[in-house]
Amino acid sequence: MSPPVEHIRRWHDEFAALRRDLHAHPELGFEEHRTARIVAERLAALGIEHQTGVGRTGVVAIVRGLTTASGRSVGLRADMDALPMQEDNAFAHRSRYDGRMHGCGHDGHTTMLLAAARYLAETRAFDGTVTLIFQPGEEGYAGGRAMIEDGLFERFPADQVYALHNWPGLAVGKIAVRPGPMMAAADRITINITGKGGHGAHPHRTIDPVLVAGHLITAAQSIVARTVSPLDNAVVSLCAMNAGHPGAMSVVPRTAQLVGTVRTFKPTVQDTIQARLAEMVPSIAAAFGATATLVYERLYPATINTTFEAQFAADVAGRVVGRENVVHDLDPSMGSEDFSFMLQQRPGAYARLGQGGTGGGPACFLHDSRYDFNDSVIPIGAGYLASLAERAMPLAAPA
Repeated sequence: MSPPVEHIRRWHDEFAALRRDLHAHPELGFEEHRTARIVAERLAALGIEHQTGVGRTGVVAIVRGLTTASGRSVGLRADMDALPMQEDNAFAHRSRYDGRMHGCGHDGHTTMLLAAARYLAETRAFDGTVTLIFQPGEEGYAGGRAMIEDGLFERFPADQVYALHNWPGLAVGKIAVRPGPMMAAADRITINITGKGGHGAHPHRTIDPVLVAGHLITAAQSIVARTVSPLDNAVVSLCAMNAGHPGAMSVVPRTAQLVGTVRTFKPTVQDTIQARLAEMVPSIAAAFGATATLVYERLYPATINTTFEAQFAADVAGRVVGRENVVHDLDPSMGSEDFSFMLQQRPGAYARLGQGGTGGGPACFLHDSRYDFNDSVIPIGAGYLASLAERAMPLAAPA
């Protein structure tokens, strides 16, 4: 392992304890008040200049190198929020709150960036400025966009920006990064159907919105298969339906609602799917005498790594974990990430950190009720983040 990793490994017990404390006290998007306070206190104890309340509950810190003559700057980002889900683990650091859980490892991401901050503040072996971005509201709240709208890159320098997300599907000691798409765009679709309610024993007197919903569900599945090129990736999933009341078995409701998601990598594919749904929804409803409207919301853009920065990140990863442990061909995920908003503003790269299973057990994937971050990878992830800054802004060789 690289010198930064070995340096940070000396603090492993301290940072593992911090990570478990954050896990036990999860906070949802834009409610990360305790987490932000702990981050700010840790930064203050290290003498690191920082600002709270960026993008509502975000924290941004600045670490300057031994010199800043180069004028260069690098942003390193970690997300802080938890998920609205129930934790089913039984260990001592499980969530103390019903319906809130660090099921995606943001507790680990925050901890790794704090460990990198400590290393960078102690060594300052670079020429330039590191901007440490502790971001709120990644899980559906567009906290990255909120920070940008709050002047993130105008107030805090960053010529390029990097992020790291744990990945249970990769073994410990591996890092995956590639140019181009890493995560898909995430769109929300809401279809509101209006028919005519009535008695289930006399359906001919009704216009059944549940029947219309069934046909829309089936038709929507044809879009990717028959409209999108088989060489492009896309997903259309209708995941929720609300119509009628389970206790009213013989009442045809007047309205029904479908909610789902569209995932794409290319804006042209995104445009095509939106247009096809906009044509399909009202026309299918009309065929049954009903009406239906589509609300199409573009939530997160696709996370696209820029070519040079992705290659640079892979080279840094090779120096940290060994070139044989860098994965260059990991498939993009149809999940989404609001680091995408930052990559729309600055060149950079999003990488995945192998964490395998925890406690010697099998890997439990993200958003699972029994997920837990693997504390053994804290020095690796923190060392990688710190090395990105050192390698991007090297000190001049002595004369």
